[in-house]
Amino acid sequence: MESSVGHNCGLFGIYNVPDASAKTFLGLFALQHRGQESAGIVTSDGKKVRSKKGMGLVTEVFQKADLEELPGHIAIGHVRYSTTGSSRVVNIQPLVVDYSQGLMAVAHNGNLVNARTLRDEYEAFGSIFQTSTDSEVIVHLMAYPEHAGRKDCLGHCLRLIKGAYSFLFMTRDSLIGARDPQGFRPLVLGRITTPGQLGSIGEGYVLASETCALDQVGARLVREVEPGEIVTINSEGVHSEYFVPPKESKPAHCIFEHVYFSRPDSMVFGDNVHAVRIRLGAQLAIEQPAAADVVFSVPDSGNSAALGFARQSGIPLDYGFIRNHYVGRSFIKPNQLERETVVDMKINPVRSVIEGKRVVVVEDSLVRGTTFRKQAKILRQAGAREVHLRISCPPIRHGCFYGIDFPDPANLAVNAYKDVEGVRDFLGIDSLGYLSVEGLKKAVSKPGDAYCTACWTGKYPVAPTDHMDKFGMEKC
Repeated sequence: MESSVGHNCGLFGIYNVPDASAKTFLGLFALQHRGQESAGIVTSDGKKVRSKKGMGLVTEVFQKADLEELPGHIAIGHVRYSTTGSSRVVNIQPLVVDYSQGLMAVAHNGNLVNARTLRDEYEAFGSIFQTSTDSEVIVHLMAYPEHAGRKDCLGHCLRLIKGAYSFLFMTRDSLIGARDPQGFRPLVLGRITTPGQLGSIGEGYVLASETCALDQVGARLVREVEPGEIVTINSEGVHSEYFVPPKESKPAHCIFEHVYFSRPDSMVFGDNVHAVRIRLGAQLAIEQPAAADVVFSVPDSGNSAALGFARQSGIPLDYGFIRNHYVGRSFIKPNQLERETVVDMKINPVRSVIEGKRVVVVEDSLVRGTTFRKQAKILRQAGAREVHLRISCPPIRHGCFYGIDFPDPANLAVNAYKDVEGVRDFLGIDSLGYLSVEGLKKAVSKPGDAYCTACWTGKYPVAPTDHMDKFGMEKC
């Protein structure tokens, strides 16, 4: 993705595996693309809960000695990109709390649209919040005396929050996953063969944001956690309950997961991400053809769509840019200066592929346009005769309230430069074409109304209660 947009987070939990912390490390490593600001792991051996968290990448936060100090057969982990609350140590997840019902760890992917309202209400009752994340709200709801005594405490509290959430909860003896009634963010259940920690069970379970994390630890996909469902894993097995009945759930899966966020080897919302992106590229070639000599992507997220575009158009596919793989993904960097520095280091043109050619560059999305403007100049300097940019999603016009840190809508390229032609002129390229919303929906297998397209259409499945501000819950 072109820079200037942030992401949500990655979740991984495991149950009944003797080396739970090591497996969680591997799972988080597979999910590193979902957040690079911080990482954390919390473990339980059934009696004692231990945690280790820090700023940076998974491999920067955890060394072998750290994992050895996190014994236990249950663990949850989190990699973070901040969408509510600043990037600082106190906001690193999983959060660990000790309240009237016992000790619990919480990890969250998504964004709540009524967190500020709920926080104001509970602070008025005397609750003291320790972080500026929306994730902490669920803890205070569960601890409130009128809720804590309920048999359906978790389900009741989940019904009180609105927006996007995939949650992992860990107690001393259980692992719990929950997903909002719209299923905005992915969450899957897997099974792993293990020597076992609890008697003769001999089988462990995994909850994760994406199936690539299951593959990383040798687990097999069982199924998705359904929208509005709570999955509880303990010594008695796996138990499911719905806090919102399936008939009342209205799926609104974030289709941006397919466009960019998820890894291409993952199964998300029932579709393989790589296959979806190939179909996006093929549909893009049908809707926005170009007379050109070569097709290539801005690596790596545009690779699959470029392949689809080339197959459909018959234009040869090649490598026009080579990526430096020792540089992180620019959009996940917390601020614009860091993102631009990464972009400058990230790719280099292949002059022999570009010189004298009419080139089609396939990108997954365009946000501000500042990054590709630089890349277009690089292509011209490398001798490109014509530069045609094709985007495998529609123009982004609106903000996201469900876990993506888009810039102010006024700064989005298609708004800042009035229309597509204005963006093309700003970029300094020969043509610019976007995929339509209808074409986007053709690439996925569920009915079109099962997906959230708010960032393109402005139609929000869950209306915000709060004024949505990333730093709205900062105390100063």
